Amino acid sequence: MHFKRQALSVTELVRYLRTVLEEDEGLFSVWVRGEISNFHHHVRGHMYFTLKDENSRIRAVMFSGNNRRLRFMPRDGDRVLARGYVSVYERDGLVQLYVLEMHPDGVGELYVAFQRLKEKLEAEGLFASELKKPLPFLPRRIGVVTSPGGAAVRDIITTLRRRFPIARILIYPVPVQGEEAPRAIAEALELVNRRNEVDVVIVGRGGGSLEELWAFNEEVVARSIHRSQIPVVSAVGHETDVTISDLVADVRAATPTAAAELVAPALQDLEDRLAELAGRLVRSLEKLLNRKRERLQALKNRPAFRHPRVRLEQQNQRLDQLAWDLHRSFRARLDWKRSELEHLVSRLAARRPAERISALRERLGRLERACAAGMIHLLRSRRALWENRVGKLDSLSPLKVMRRGYSLVYRYGENRLIQSVSEVEPGDLIRVRFADGRIDCQVWGREALSDE
Repeated sequence: MHFKRQALSVTELVRYLRTVLEEDEGLFSVWVRGEISNFHHHVRGHMYFTLKDENSRIRAVMFSGNNRRLRFMPRDGDRVLARGYVSVYERDGLVQLYVLEMHPDGVGELYVAFQRLKEKLEAEGLFASELKKPLPFLPRRIGVVTSPGGAAVRDIITTLRRRFPIARILIYPVPVQGEEAPRAIAEALELVNRRNEVDVVIVGRGGGSLEELWAFNEEVVARSIHRSQIPVVSAVGHETDVTISDLVADVRAATPTAAAELVAPALQDLEDRLAELAGRLVRSLEKLLNRKRERLQALKNRPAFRHPRVRLEQQNQRLDQLAWDLHRSFRARLDWKRSELEHLVSRLAARRPAERISALRERLGRLERACAAGMIHLLRSRRALWENRVGKLDSLSPLKVMRRGYSLVYRYGENRLIQSVSEVEPGDLIRVRFADGRIDCQVWGREALSDE
């Protein structure tokens, strides 16, 4: 946009600046680190403050719809990490940072790392619902990857033994916080899959701060969960804590105790359900047997079963009647076919086929002889015509003309016929073709002849 020789109103200029800032992709989502000053929490819920560092400051606002998700109450002097977009407040013409989320500095850096890894893995499809594996209904062996001395493993073991005591529990001890924790957790999951000795595995730990739970936000752990062929239940921290492991796992449990309840059904509930189904099966079988018994009794009371000899004699009599009907029908059809055959024989005799065959054979012989004679005549006439045309063609042959003393002249090294003396110059090489051979010559002179 150009403003040469054009006077703008203040409003137009401010609106133009706002448009430029809002269309800048680099300012659409930007992280800013600074110290809060002049903090004011409006009665309507909006937060107004200034972010500053040693050299500069910028006005900022965080509306109530965004600051409801804050896990701390900002105050003057707090160092924070804020994400938002930059625009211009038109009334005052001030450039402002419109904050969408904010975290205390330090924790904020971890949160930024969490968000970046989450976006990366989500783009690769590691969170896709179609990749989630179902949990086994009755797991015989349950693996637990966690710290052997934490409260989480005790809660899991207690819950599993209470709900499903017939399952075998295998503990894979690992550190759940510290620098060595991510690699140890990933290696434990690889060991679980390599041994293939459990039906489902629980990965997690008890509650803690973001820093203490950070091992479950590492990429190496997320990818090991994604590669697992055994269903993985993630149980990290409390219900409000969400880690990358929770998003990649096949099932996310709010707590370690909830994870144990998810993987193991209550044995007493199963026994009660089995007893209920067994009772329903018995009742259904009794009803079916009663219906079949009533049906059998009804069949037994039918006359055919009460007096079977009478029924058998009636069927024998019917069989005799059907046999007689079949015999009469067969004889009648046989007589009709015999009559039809005699009629056809008489018609054939009337047509005298032997005499007709003899006459046709004699006619065929005459036609064969006539055809042979016609073919001989046609071949002779065609041969004479061919010999006549060959003679004419031979008389027009260039070789015969050349035998009478004529020759053909070509440019040396080329297959182009020279038809005029103007096409050659003294000193040119030429090739002369005779009827019985050719010679190569050089032109010493030329002389054009008049048409007279």
